[in-house]
Amino acid sequence: MQRLNLWLSAIVFPVLIWMSPPAAANPADPALVEAYVDGIVKALMKDHSSPSGTVAIVQDAELILAKGYGHQDIGQQVPVDPYQTLFRPGSTSKLFTWVAVMQQVEQGKLDLDTDVNEYLETFQIEQTFEEPITLWHILTHTPGFEDGGLGYLIIEDPEQALPLREAMARYQPLRVNPPGAQTSYSNYATALAGLIVENVSGVPFNDYIRDNIFKPLGMNNSSFVEPLPEDLAARMATSYGLEAGDFIEKPFEIITSFGPAGALSSTSTDMVKFGQAILNGGELSGNRILRPETVDRMMSPQFSHDARMAGMGLGFYAGDYNGHTVWGHGGDTQWFHSYLGIDRANNLTFFVSFGGSGGSPVRTLFAPALYDQFYPRDEAPPEPPEDFAERAGKYAGAYGFWRSNFSVIEKAFSLGGALTVAPTEDNTLVVVFGDKAKQYAEVEKNLFREMNPNVPVFSTFVPRLIAFQENEAGEITGFVIDGLPFMSLRKLPAYATANFNFTLLGISMLVFLGVLLRRFYQRGAIRQLPAGDRSAVSAAVGASAANWFVVISGAIVITLVMDSLFRGIPLIVKLWLIFPILACVAALYLLYHTILVWKDGRLAGMWARVRYTVVTLSALFMCWFYWFWNILGWQYK
Repeated sequence: MQRLNLWLSAIVFPVLIWMSPPAAANPADPALVEAYVDGIVKALMKDHSSPSGTVAIVQDAELILAKGYGHQDIGQQVPVDPYQTLFRPGSTSKLFTWVAVMQQVEQGKLDLDTDVNEYLETFQIEQTFEEPITLWHILTHTPGFEDGGLGYLIIEDPEQALPLREAMARYQPLRVNPPGAQTSYSNYATALAGLIVENVSGVPFNDYIRDNIFKPLGMNNSSFVEPLPEDLAARMATSYGLEAGDFIEKPFEIITSFGPAGALSSTSTDMVKFGQAILNGGELSGNRILRPETVDRMMSPQFSHDARMAGMGLGFYAGDYNGHTVWGHGGDTQWFHSYLGIDRANNLTFFVSFGGSGGSPVRTLFAPALYDQFYPRDEAPPEPPEDFAERAGKYAGAYGFWRSNFSVIEKAFSLGGALTVAPTEDNTLVVVFGDKAKQYAEVEKNLFREMNPNVPVFSTFVPRLIAFQENEAGEITGFVIDGLPFMSLRKLPAYATANFNFTLLGISMLVFLGVLLRRFYQRGAIRQLPAGDRSAVSAAVGASAANWFVVISGAIVITLVMDSLFRGIPLIVKLWLIFPILACVAALYLLYHTILVWKDGRLAGMWARVRYTVVTLSALFMCWFYWFWNILGWQYK
């Protein structure tokens, strides 16, 4: 009977919800909430292979659900306990850093509009732009830093972690935008804010959070310390990766060097204590961590690229779920995926965290599914304007997030990460998000709404609104996504798109393959060529072989080290980086022979010289490819 009940809960219940028309349920009924949450969580965890999860929901100041799913330790068959089992909230940790900043603002030790360099003691932020970076920019994710983290953000060995001030000096990222120009989520900027709290308070960051937030709120199962203290470590949910269908234990992730951006470990019931304190205007059980007016300021619109969409508060960001504004923050480490939501209008706060790489879609889909059940909105699809085709073309193109790397090899990871926009014959736009394509109709100037608003989020989550950015000349320069106010996108030039790069890469590799095959099948005839012609052929063969070796060995190396790449740059990667340099040297040697081929009339016939030039152009393209994507040389921190 128990097995039958689990099957009904995990499979039948969510399917019935999917097929049913929207109808509001009572979110204050614990039994109903538990039944619904069980249905969506168990099914999603099964579908996405998440080994562990935890959910806590507070409605009208009452804890109506605190539940664990899966196992804290699979080998020992220890179930998740929402009151005892710790998860890694990842970037949800940032909310504690923002609260600490605002506590220091309340005490007059910090000013949000002051140049952050005035609060730094051992180094300075580079003055790339005339405008200084302020804490207001940091709290709204508009300081203008590039993204970064390859080899140092999340590591495994605590002995390799740097003190906060040393890490901030060593890993200072490139500034790519003036402050306040674009939103680009920044772990570095958040960790910098934590260092500033440490500097002005005179208290180490971890101790400050413990004494000024955890203790007043009774968060006794929470810590930024890494590795965890022994009593907490024994209750930490094990990190698991999925390999060949089995859950494999992974090491505890160390984020100490950027601790204020994501080092927290906590239980779901502790996290909703924090959420409830914010919901109460900064107070819980008579203990106050912020003034009500400060909380109001943090959870009110501070920055948005488009006022028609939810934007950034101070640290907190707004999401729109069926017309309800939810303030909060998501968080992802490699093995845990979390979200804390605070709905002031409905007096609701909730926290979820799910383990494994499959935990990401579970946490992403949880909040939309919750609101579809308890706060539904039956919305008619928008009507595409009949004249849209006249202006549709200006929106078409590939778009990349400003949250990208520009200065080191990490830039190459954005090569396949663009979102594409294309007009349709139905006067709509198709936007491709990864492997999902959705239609959007224009509802106002540069504002588009999803054409199928009532498709259940149980299958996938897509943004309801997108708003394009336009410059003074009327050209589309980027767009922003509903629910991601901290990451705007830019329209990519053709040479930075996947289509351009992969098309020319494919053509070049085919050209090189043709050279190698000709060398093999016509080796006898090639031996009969004059010495100068043989040298030219050898240069083409060498460049072709070098580039094929770079591509094949690179694919093998990345496959072998992908899971560990962000914890450090393995020696095998450092050795592999020699070969793009050698390929470029071979290309230059080939270019030299190309000049001789045309100058001295080598290789009989015009067609032979043209073919040779195509090989050279392919090799030169590969040099540009290695250079543009920062694969040429040892470009990492």
